[in-house]
Amino acid sequence: MSVEQGAEPELVDVFDTQQESEAQVVHGLLTSAGIESVVASLDATQSVWPGVGGVVVRVNAEQADEARKLIEDYKNAPVLADETQPGEEPAA
Repeated sequence: MSVEQGAEPELVDVFDTQQESEAQVVHGLLTSAGIESVVASLDATQSVWPGVGGVVVRVNAEQADEARKLIEDYKNAPVLADETQPGEEPAA
């Protein structure tokens, strides 16, 4: 008698960056939309692969298209007038 083990879902990359903080923002965006994601480091040994590395956000393959659209919409969203950028003074 064999017992079927549940297969792990296939994870696919939907976002990559050199900044872990940026990956965490995307992870939070996806989580708030109900999409489970993981953040994985791609750091390589710098003595072997200098400049290679970064961070990726991965999701279940079935949710990849939805996740990519959400990320793209977020990146293209206009900055609101009352939001200040680093070094700017708040609007009066």
